[in-house]
This record gives sequence, C-alpha cells and structure tokens, in this order.
Amino acid sequence: MTKQQNKVYLVGAGPGDVTYLTIKAYNLLAQAQVLIYDALVDDQLLKCVPPNCLKLDVGKRGGKPSTPQTEINELLVKHSQQGKQVVRLKSGDPFIFGRCTAEIEALKAANCEFEVVPGISSALAAPLLAGIPLTDTVLSRCFAVLTAHEPEVLDWEALARLETLVILMGGKHLAEIVHQLLRHGRSRLTPIAIIRWAGTPQQQIWTAQLENILQHTADLSLSPAVIVIGEVVGLRHYLQPEKISSEEKTFNNQLMSTNHLPLTGKTILVTRASGQSSEFSDRLTASGATVIEMPTLEIAPPSSWQALDQAIANLADFHWLILTSTNGVEYFFERLIAQGKDIRSLAQVKIAVVGEKTAQSLQKHALKPDFIPPNFVADSLVTHFPESLQGKKVLFPRVETGGRETLVKELTAKGANIIEVAAYQSCCPSGIPESAKLALQNRTIDVITFASSKTVQFFSQLTTDIFTNPSQVCIASIGPQTSKTCQTVFGRVDVEAEEYTLDGLTQSLIKWAKNS
Repeated sequence: MTKQQNKVYLVGAGPGDVTYLTIKAYNLLAQAQVLIYDALVDDQLLKCVPPNCLKLDVGKRGGKPSTPQTEINELLVKHSQQGKQVVRLKSGDPFIFGRCTAEIEALKAANCEFEVVPGISSALAAPLLAGIPLTDTVLSRCFAVLTAHEPEVLDWEALARLETLVILMGGKHLAEIVHQLLRHGRSRLTPIAIIRWAGTPQQQIWTAQLENILQHTADLSLSPAVIVIGEVVGLRHYLQPEKISSEEKTFNNQLMSTNHLPLTGKTILVTRASGQSSEFSDRLTASGATVIEMPTLEIAPPSSWQALDQAIANLADFHWLILTSTNGVEYFFERLIAQGKDIRSLAQVKIAVVGEKTAQSLQKHALKPDFIPPNFVADSLVTHFPESLQGKKVLFPRVETGGRETLVKELTAKGANIIEVAAYQSCCPSGIPESAKLALQNRTIDVITFASSKTVQFFSQLTTDIFTNPSQVCIASIGPQTSKTCQTVFGRVDVEAEEYTLDGLTQSLIKWAKNS
C-alpha cells in the first residue's frame, strides 16, 4: 500500500532576517518534515523547523557548487510521494528569479500537489530598508527589476532609458553594468546604491555615482547585493537620514562598519509584561539578535482600591513615599487624580524610588525623587537610606501579592512604620503568542531573559508542556532577586546583569555572547 502524498510548499523566505518571514511561512516551517533550501536562506530560518526534520542544502548561489536542478526536482517528488510534508525554501519570493517553473513542472508531471507561498522579494525590501523609495511622482514614475546574471542578453539601450533600475545578482558584473549604461547614454552623475545582505544585521550600503562607484567598491566583495540606479537614490539623504552612516553624510562614500554585531545569530526570547514597551527588544535587535517577545505578565488594578484611597486621603500623615516600579507610580497617580488631588498633595512628603525607569515614570508627573539608591535594587534602599527611619511613617504602594517582603521587614527593623497598600496586581496571561510557542517547541531559542521574579514564575506556569530543554538555553536575569527565582525554577542562572537595568542586561548578554 502506497503512502498518501503530502503537499509540497514552495515558500519565499524573504530578504534574510527571520523577522521578515510571513506568518504562514513560519507555520509551514514549524510543521516541515523535509526542508530543501537554497544557500542564501538565513541560518536562523533553519532553526524554525522541528528537530527531526530532514534538512537538505541544495546550494543555488551564483559561483558556488549547487545541486543540479533535475536532482532538486527528483528530491521534491521523492519525498512528497513518501508522504512527507516538504518545504522548498527559496530566498526572497519564489516567483521572482526563483526558478520555480522547472520544479512546478516536475511536481505536476508526478501528480504531486503543491502550493506557492509568497515572500518579500529583496528587490523591494532592500531599497526600503536602505531608505530608498522606488517610485516618486517626479523622479521615478516606473522601475524595472532585472537580473544581471547574464548581462550580455539584456537590452541595455531600453534599460538605460528607464528612470529607476533594481538589479539582482549583479555584484560580479558591476563594471559591465556601469559600462553598458554609460555607453547607452545614462548620465555619469546618476546616483547608484549597492545594498549587500539586505534585511540582515550584516547589511552594508555603498552610495556613489555611476562615474565613481567602481572606485569606491574596488576589491570588495559585493555579493549578495541589490543594486539601485536612479535619481531616487538621492532621496535617501532627505527621507531617512538616520539610516545614513556618518561617512555617507560627508560624501566620502566609504564602506559602512563591517564589525560583526555582537548578538548576531542569537535568538532571544524576551519575557515581559503585556503592553510594555519594546525598548529592550529594540536594544537587542540593534545588537544583531533575533528577538521573539512573549508577554508573561498582565498588570491589572487591585481587588480593592480602599486601602490606597484611604492612604491618599491622609497623605499629610506620611514622611516618605516609596515607589519600586513604574506600575506602582502609574496606579498611585491614577488614584491620586481620582480622589480629586494633584502633586501638590505630596508637597510635604519625600519620595524614594528604586531604578531609573521608576524615576523616569515619576518625572512624567513633574516630580523628581528625593532618593534613588545605588545599584538599582530595593535591597540597597535600606542600606543607603539618606536619614534615620526611626519613627518615620512610610507609604508603600505595591503589588497586591508576591512583592518585596524583605524590603518591608528591613525597613520595619530600622524603626519605620510601613503602611503597605495594594496599588495593582500582576496576573498570568491566559496563553502565549504562537511565535513564542513554536520557537520553544522547535528549540530555536538561544536565550530567555527575565526582568522580574513574576515573569520567571508565570513563564514556567505557561510553558510546562513545551519548554523541555532548559539545559540548552541561556537563562538571563536582570538582578539578584530574579536570579534567586531562576535558581528555584530552573536550577541555575547563566547571565546576571552587572548593572540591574535593561541596559545592563543587554551589556551582560553581549559579554556572554563574546565568550560563548
């Protein structure tokens, strides 16, 4: 009895980085039994498939050894007829210089079902990521996409008349491209941009003019590259100047920094509160990491406002107000306003905060803290408190359950009269994003970061059945309290921030990556 055939999916991988992969493509990779992929496919995408998936590298990169097309066709048919779910992964979009015709013909001849899944072509993505619009109402009313793999067969006379050209596979033929365009009347001053490894942390960009681009790129490896030629290249300096290196701004047109970004090749799962800023993820991405966010904490009002409202009504009785989180700040001031009061009610109350983020949140309410302890941790608040706490009445709005019990005990031991009130509560989300779930199941995560003990606890609760390889993942913590919880839950912590902030955690991860 023959096995039932499975569908073959011809999938576009996009320009490179996994973050530009479509959701459908990601889901297909997660279910693939056989993956047949080209050389330009980013290595991070290979981590998206299940551990038992058969991965076959068939090359398909200019100038490099590659599997003959007939053999690729045979592989697709063979594994489909064996009842396997096959993904044929191609760089960019399958139908833009993806050589799909031969593969589809072979599948049809063998009566194999197939589906083509689009991807973002580098012809469109590379100019965008470089800040170059391909169309403009004045400078570019049309553009042409071409491959320069065989420049001798192209109609250069017709191409030279078009306003904007996007050229793939042209790195090795740059001299011939320039020669042909100048020969057929294109101005020597026409702007040109070469975008190498577009959409990846290794992206590099050269900009110049036809008359001098060869000089600026002499002896440099340009492949894989997308070449954009036309006046729209000049718009880059006006539309997205932040994308331009200092060298380009001074028109030296030198190579952008080739330093390997320190977190390149690392996939980091960031656990955080729902609705929280992605600032930390942005830092990691800027350092080269592929980031997947997983909300593991939901912040909600407390079960009752009574205690906080009563404390706010009697603010004049307190000497100090202690705030240890941005959530505490925001909920405290929300209730202050709800009670018909404003910051003038705090005129006689000193304010201590833990952490720069908490201080910044306080400053949004036009207040500066009277005391911020060093090291950005609550434990140092007691040790370095600026005055005697004996007999002082202290208001401490905090999370309803599971908060800083040690801090309260130590302040009380110093003689303070601590009034704890629930300002908010933290809850476990009902589920996790599909992207995080698939990444954990497929074991594509290199690092998991935790910024609080609650995120550790709720992560463990949410992933009981899917996080089965903790020993193969780096556990990264923002500070000592979170590390203790990591030790309890995972039995270890691999990275702890030296400075207990998200910036500090980023720097510690960079050090870890360099040493690993």
